Amino acid sequence: MNAFLPILLLTISNVFMTFAWYGHLRHRSTVLWAVILISWGIAFFEYCFQVPANRIGYEYYNAAQLKTIQEVITLIVFSFFSVFYLKESFKWNYAVGFLFIILAVFFIFKKW
Repeated sequence: MNAFLPILLLTISNVFMTFAWYGHLRHRSTVLWAVILISWGIAFFEYCFQVPANRIGYEYYNAAQLKTIQEVITLIVFSFFSVFYLKESFKWNYAVGFLFIILAVFFIFKKW
């Protein structure tokens, strides 16, 4: 295995989780209890990728690095999701905020 596999698995898990958490926003007429059950079902598949991603990833990264990778992936996946699925605009201040997160990644991964 290589260090890229956990990143791939985390990306897949984030796609599932983003749909579980936010996909229902396009279907607001659906009753809440049904949305909860559907989201829970989608989240099962998220865990099928997320748990192995962290287990395998821990061979290459420490816990703080894994969490940082996961957060960056979450923001990337959510950005595409909100623009292409929810049809929301991506604003300049979002990009600035993401740049600060990239700066955080530098500090987390820098060997001091």
